[in-house]
Amino acid sequence: MMDLRQILEILPHRYPFLLVDKVLEIRENGITAIKNVTFNEPHFMGHFPGYPVMPGVLIVEALAQAAGIYALSKQGESGKGKFFLFMSIENAKFRRIVEPGDTLTLNCEVLRAKRDLLKSECVASVNGEVACEAVLTAVMREVK
Repeated sequence: MMDLRQILEILPHRYPFLLVDKVLEIRENGITAIKNVTFNEPHFMGHFPGYPVMPGVLIVEALAQAAGIYALSKQGESGKGKFFLFMSIENAKFRRIVEPGDTLTLNCEVLRAKRDLLKSECVASVNGEVACEAVLTAVMREVK
């Protein structure tokens, strides 16, 4: 549905903080995207040496970026030059480690989308096994 070039047109994030590689599907009330986890990502040097584990906060960020792609793509041209900031992260749970070589599937279902507010129920999984789940709320702002 959307490749990296198209994602770069929507999100202001750039390497090393762009955490969505491809969008598989944008539905009326949700999105499915992927993040390919590779060993050459900078956080693996220190988290943890000899046992690389993707930090949970980055998994949550990947989910938030996927939700942001959903919302900004629905805005069309009026979404250009905008981004989302966290307002809350509720009920975050981590169920499985994510390590290099994994493909992280990011699913977000919109609970509420109102003007500049987005609330989504999000799940990150690897091979169908839940790695992280959370309810994310964010507010849209203009890039200055």
